[in-house]
Amino acid sequence: MNLATLAFRRAREERADSARPELSPQILLLLLAAYWSLWANRPVLGMLYQQSGALTVLAGALLLTLIHYLLVAPFLMAAWTRLLLAVLSVVAVLGSYFTQSLGTVLDPAMLRNLLHTHWGEARELLTPGLLWHGLIGLVPPLLLLALVRVRSRPWGWRALLLPLGAWVLALLAALALLLPLFQPVSSLTRNNKALRYQILPAAPLWSLPRSIYQDLREKTQVREPIGLDAKPGPSWVDAPKPRVLVWVVGETVRAANWGRQTLPDGSERISTPKTLADAELLQFPVMQTCGTDTESSLPCMFAPVGRRDYDEGRIRRQQSLLHVLQRAGVQLDWRDAQSGCKGVCQDLPFQKLDCGELCDQQLFAGLEAYLRDVKGGTHLLVLHMLGNHGPSYFRRHGPEHAVFQPGCERDDFGPCTREQIRNSYDNALHASDALLAQALQTLRAEANRLDVAFLFTPDHGESLGEKGLYLHGMPYAIAPREQTEVPALMWLSEGWRAQRGWGADCLRRLPQQAQPQHDHLFHTVLNLLDVRTGLYDPAWDLLKPCAS
Repeated sequence: MNLATLAFRRAREERADSARPELSPQILLLLLAAYWSLWANRPVLGMLYQQSGALTVLAGALLLTLIHYLLVAPFLMAAWTRLLLAVLSVVAVLGSYFTQSLGTVLDPAMLRNLLHTHWGEARELLTPGLLWHGLIGLVPPLLLLALVRVRSRPWGWRALLLPLGAWVLALLAALALLLPLFQPVSSLTRNNKALRYQILPAAPLWSLPRSIYQDLREKTQVREPIGLDAKPGPSWVDAPKPRVLVWVVGETVRAANWGRQTLPDGSERISTPKTLADAELLQFPVMQTCGTDTESSLPCMFAPVGRRDYDEGRIRRQQSLLHVLQRAGVQLDWRDAQSGCKGVCQDLPFQKLDCGELCDQQLFAGLEAYLRDVKGGTHLLVLHMLGNHGPSYFRRHGPEHAVFQPGCERDDFGPCTREQIRNSYDNALHASDALLAQALQTLRAEANRLDVAFLFTPDHGESLGEKGLYLHGMPYAIAPREQTEVPALMWLSEGWRAQRGWGADCLRRLPQQAQPQHDHLFHTVLNLLDVRTGLYDPAWDLLKPCAS
């Protein structure tokens, strides 16, 4: 290619480029901020409309536009304006899919969950609904960014003064708008505290750095030891057999759908027939959770003080119940079909299963071999289930458990009705019920050789369309009961009960006497395994009433 051809091409490209309209970074930002307000913030504007009408919605959209302008404008430079605005548009549009279709709140806890989501779960979120929503929503902003030129100014006082003046004018305009909007906006945010975490793209940009900082801090800090005085209790000396506690940590099991439930049409359904029919199981219909997502609830379940005196920083910087038990001599194993133990089992034996959609079957399949290898001592095996993790409930069970029809056979709910979603959720419960019953059968088969016990405690519940919410992860202070109430199960072999002096009649009365919370777990398990430590608080021990 000769120089004349190159010069001709360059001239043609320059003519084509000069034919495109030119906008300053500030004007381009203002246009896109207006688009984000109207497209991505429909839940916020919808709430304003319900409360105060159309005029307030218009003022609210303008205020959101100005707020995003004020937040982003200081970072604008002609060289990276196009890239920055494209990234923010992607965040706003994709985030809006979850806030609009599932009621998701993009607070630091939710972003932390997102960071720790493994590929199997993340892949299920890449649905046709998300891709279609993203395609429609991203065409206008990306097309605008492609068709315009970004005006650059030479360095000088004008290059600084004009953007600064525009920013000050935007600030004054936002304050002027806020005065008449203060009453409806303050009322709205007071009654819907999570709404500020649905403002896009601002919410995830605020939450993500906080989540990353928390992660980095936890990875570099050494956990503070607790329960240094832990020691085995008297029953360890007299134990005639090895002891094994199997603690199943369920995932996303709400109390409202466990066992016998009444449907909206008045009919009755039993989603967990096998465990419900087990007369020896201690069944706690409702246990209050410590959190609404695995990331916050799991560490809290294994902490000496949970929700009643909640301090997330303290929980995350200290060791857990498992470390206290190990210090006393309990032999520990954690097997995981989920996204890890969230620091609970740090530096302890841990096995992550690499399996597919029906991962729980593989998780429970190794129980018989585990029990067969137990020769002596006191053991705790924790099985962390994949359970009912949504929205792909239909992937959590095989065809033999598709007993409630019609179900929702989609990853994104899409056109599924609430009845179909509920059916698929209950089918997943039906599958979990079968696995738990199988585990109990395996434990009972070893009861002649071992003293065995079983505990099932889900980490949080799930919303299935109530109040327009789906899935989980709402801030705890405003979370609906569907996300904070779970069932719990306990079973002790006859040998375990006799060795500890716990009468069967007393144990059977416990579910009627207690109002269990996750806060009870730390102290109940200490008593169950007879580990003595000053951390033990008998007031939070569910088994205390049956002490001999």
